[in-house]
Amino acid sequence: MKGLTCLSAMLVGSLFISVPSFADPQSDSDDVRAFFQKRFSNITLEDYADGAYALNENARMQWEEIEEFPPYEDAVDEGMVLFETPFANGKSYATCFPNGGIGIKQNYPKYDTETQQVITVEYAINQCRTSNGEAALPYGQGELAYVSAYMASTSRENIINVVIPDDEGALAAYEAGKKMFYERKGQLNMACATCHISIAGGQLRAEITSPALGQTTHFPAFRFGWDDIGTLQKRYAGCNTQVRAKPFALQSEEYRNLEYFHTYMANGLPLNGPGSRK
Repeated sequence: MKGLTCLSAMLVGSLFISVPSFADPQSDSDDVRAFFQKRFSNITLEDYADGAYALNENARMQWEEIEEFPPYEDAVDEGMVLFETPFANGKSYATCFPNGGIGIKQNYPKYDTETQQVITVEYAINQCRTSNGEAALPYGQGELAYVSAYMASTSRENIINVVIPDDEGALAAYEAGKKMFYERKGQLNMACATCHISIAGGQLRAEITSPALGQTTHFPAFRFGWDDIGTLQKRYAGCNTQVRAKPFALQSEEYRNLEYFHTYMANGLPLNGPGSRK
């Protein structure tokens, strides 16, 4: 069947999306992988780290040419300078993270049983700043995204290992993220799963819709529509806007829970961010 190319086809696809019944996270992950293995039998698990570029040879060749001179290099370099610059009290980002913040991105988001909330890397960056007397940075892009991109670059090829502890709060946060992923919203009545599960690999205008599996591996990402590095949650907000739903605040509980579920699905895949995407 020729790739889906119009909004009406997307809306038809959305009718088949419903929130799965409660299951443990590992079962959810197994189900998602089984679905994609059946749909794209020639794609290995590791290939999903490359998103839509794993599905189309021509698109992949163009992307690989772009990656020879990555458009995000300057942002990563700036992020390194920011990361290493001491705060006014003499401490730095390195004092706030395990292993000095180097090579740890694969373990985020985390569930903090003490505060009973999901902690993403970007949220933790601002926690570090405020706990050291510095002002929080705006989420989504700019300096915070550059610091996050640098931290991601030090974690390249590390295997994603998001843990859902046997904790009522952690499971509730995971389930809330899963519900948001599958729940239709906005005037177009669409879910994240509409594009990225039901019609993954189809064509939306000139672009191939990427599979949900592995989407989190390359963020923060340089998107040419942004002309800059941006975070995963900036993309969430953009998707909500595109389906004519009111986006949540970046690093809200809703988006942190969504990122928790979304990234858990990518467990076992290598990080390859920051990346470049159209």
